[in-house]
Amino acid sequence: MLKEYSIAEVRNHLTALIREVEQKSPIKLTRRGKPVAVLLSIQEYERLVSGKSQFWEAYSTFRESHNLSSLNIQPDLFAADRDRSPGREVDW
Repeated sequence: MLKEYSIAEVRNHLTALIREVEQKSPIKLTRRGKPVAVLLSIQEYERLVSGKSQFWEAYSTFRESHNLSSLNIQPDLFAADRDRSPGREVDW
């Protein structure tokens, strides 16, 4: 859940909130209790506007940002989930 701040609070603490956004997560800005905008880091903004990446690029980025070996997933964990049948016959 995003933290919420009124525009008046943001005006009084802008420097600290920008620092928070750079290090943590986006902040929702409100006016009279209603959400009107979101303050987010430039990295998050660029990620959102860059468009969709190709599968391999997204997969590689995921692998770089997550240490999968630390999860200790056993190789046979998903063995029962894969259908190993040869498939259906096709007449040409």
